[in-house]
Parts: sequence; structure tokens; C-alpha cells
Amino acid sequence: MLDPSTNERMTRVGRGTPMGDLMRRYWHPVLLSWELPEPDCEPLRVTLLGEHFVAFRDTSGRVGVLDEQCPHRGASLWLGRNEKDGLRCVYHGWKFDVTGQCVDMMNEPAEFDFKEKVRARAAGVAEEGGVIWLHLGDPDRRPPQPKFDWTQVPEGHRTVTKVIQECNWLQALEGGIDSSHAQILHRALKAGASQPGVPPTDPRLHSKPATLEVDLTDYGYRYFSVRPMLEEDANHIRGYHFVMPYTQLRPAGYGKDRMTSGHHWVPIDDETCLVWNWTYNYDRPLQPEETTLEAGGNSFGKDIDIKNGFRSFRNKGNDWLIDREVQRTETFTGIQGINTQDRAVQETMGPIVDRMIEHLGQSDRAVIAARKVLQEALNVAADGGDPAGAADSYYAIRAADGLVPSNEDWRPVLLAKMLPEGTAARSSSAAHPTGPNRC
Repeated sequence: MLDPSTNERMTRVGRGTPMGDLMRRYWHPVLLSWELPEPDCEPLRVTLLGEHFVAFRDTSGRVGVLDEQCPHRGASLWLGRNEKDGLRCVYHGWKFDVTGQCVDMMNEPAEFDFKEKVRARAAGVAEEGGVIWLHLGDPDRRPPQPKFDWTQVPEGHRTVTKVIQECNWLQALEGGIDSSHAQILHRALKAGASQPGVPPTDPRLHSKPATLEVDLTDYGYRYFSVRPMLEEDANHIRGYHFVMPYTQLRPAGYGKDRMTSGHHWVPIDDETCLVWNWTYNYDRPLQPEETTLEAGGNSFGKDIDIKNGFRSFRNKGNDWLIDREVQRTETFTGIQGINTQDRAVQETMGPIVDRMIEHLGQSDRAVIAARKVLQEALNVAADGGDPAGAADSYYAIRAADGLVPSNEDWRPVLLAKMLPEGTAARSSSAAHPTGPNRC
């Protein structure tokens, strides 16, 4: 459990809050590149960490992300004209380039022009993997470019979507890194169910409950669910990564070797987050059925309403279109889409869950470890240091799973698939609670 003051410290992301200051040390994915499809296209509003910006692609193809309020009189630059390598405020005609520098003042006589003294606040911008990323912190402490492995493969080897989730980022993250719920919440009750789910053939449904092991690293941690099989002398192992401050890498699915999937849970504000969903193959282009992310409820058009701000068609306002007949006969929840099911249970906890009501157990080790890593990072950042995940050591990591005979050490088998050669982990008893309710 977390007491109310710690819960506040962990969840609030506004400027000047402890977690907000920590979040501003990292890169954050905010837009798909195709949302700014061409030079001088229409600008877009962006909200990140409770702050409001306007994004535009200029005549030269560069992306600028500026504070939405014009530094002259505070009008919205979203109304602005995107023209000739700058965004011009429609109120008085002041124009700003992608760095925020004012380059023209239409309403000032030449002898009184002072454009060189005026700047709009500009976010740091990176474009990697068909995604536009922002950095809102001190430019002198900006981390390396966000070159996750999925951003570096050829475009046809990956698929990426995003969707709004109506709750705080931390409970969304904690739901994602909790691996023990998958074979329960996401279970299909029979073969050939009309909706996606963990099928009856999945190894997780033919094993004992998982034990979790966590290895701390300089980017966060890697963790493993270890499930002894019921019908054969083997362990089913799934190896994941948690990359600070809110990224999970997970196996794409049993038997889908050479593929990794994952999520980023990006705080829009204290009570809303943007969930990024991606999958990629290291070696080959994705097949058409692998690109839609329909099984997760993450496909554009069918599951996600692009024209309505990337909101899910199945959402809190319509009870996620739960079908009780399907729940009785086909899937454990009756909610279509595996990640839609995740969003449903996490949103029902409220905008920010009261963590005083919790009773955590062994199966919550990944959640407990994430809280410890985040709290350590808060303390390091407050002391002026560099928190976990602020370097580039996560670039080449991948997720993997597999069946390993019980008499074999599963670690070398999994780590050979998950880590670049020579990567080491540090271990800590803090990540390995010895009994229930330890947090």
C-alpha cells in the first residue's frame, strides 16, 4: 500500500511536483509523424504532463512544439497560420520559428521592432520510429535520443497505435506490468471464441500460478514470470523489461519468437494518460494480420476513434460495451479487446486509485519493484543526480518467452534472447519481497 502523501508524490505530474520534475527528465511520445503529414500543414494541440502546446511542421519539414499561449498577449497559437518556416499568431501577427524565436512582428513599426528579444517556450523535439517525442526539461540535461529497438527497425517491421485512457498514468502502468492477471482477465473460455483472448492452448492455462523474479538494472528492471507446467516437466518463462519511467517490453505471444510488443503509458495530466501500443519483428516485415493490433482492441478505425482525439469506441461512458452473454459463454469479461479489458479494470479504480486499500502479494512483485524504482529516481533527481533510464542502455533490449526443461537453468536461455551481449544486472532484496503485503 501507499499512504496518501506518497501516493500524491507518485501520481501528480504537473510542473513543480516531484514526479512532474522527474518526468521532465525523459523523452515522451506524443504524436504519430503522419499527424503532421506535410510541410505547412495545420497545427495540432498537444497536452503533456498537464501543459498545453501547439505542434507544427514548418516549410522545411522541421517539427516545432511551442507553448500554446502566444508570449505577446496569450492568445492560442493553435489558431495560427503555418507559413514560410514559422507559425504566425492571428491576433497581432507575431511569428515564431520551430525554436520559439520570434522572427516577425506585423504590428510593430520597424524602428520599434524587438523580435530578437522575444521567444515562445519550445519543447525539445525528436522524431524516431514514425513518432514525434517531446522533452520538457532542462535542455542541458536532455537524455540521448529515444532509440528504442522498435524505433530502429524498417517501417514495415513494426506497427504503432495510441489510445486515450481515462485514469492516472501510474495505475495504467501498474496494470500493464502485472503479468499474473493475463490468464484470468484475458481468458477465452473456449476454442474458437468470437472475441480475442488467451486461448485454452496457451501454456499459462496449463501451469501452476507464476512466481516472479525481478532484476534491477540501470534503466529500471527486467522481470520474469516462472510457471511450472502441469502436464510436462518444464517451466514456462516470460521475460519482460520495465524501462523508466513508464515503458514495458513484453513477449509478443507464445511461439512468436523474434518479436517484441510493448506499451508506453504517457501522462497527459493527473487523471488521463496516452497509451502507446506497438509490436515489431527484428528480422522480417510484419504480416497483414500482425499489423492491426485488433486482438488488443488497439486498431485505428475499428477500436480507436482517430477523429475523436484517439479515444476508444469502448470506453467508460458506455461501460466498454460489455456483453454479458459473451461473458457467460465465450470470454472471462465479455469486453472485446485484450487491452480494452485492461483499460476497463484500471478506469474503474477511479481517476487516481486509493492505494491504502491494497493487499499486495507475491504476484505483485513487479508492481512493488516499480514503485521502489520510481521512488529511488525521485530521490536521485531531487538531489540533482541522473535517474534510472536517463541513459541509452535500453536501446537493444528485447522481450522473450519459452518452455525450458525443469532441470535446466532458464536464465541463460531467456537472457540470450533479451539482452545485448555483456549486459549485466544489479540485484536487490528490495525487489524481492519475502511475503504478502510487503510494499
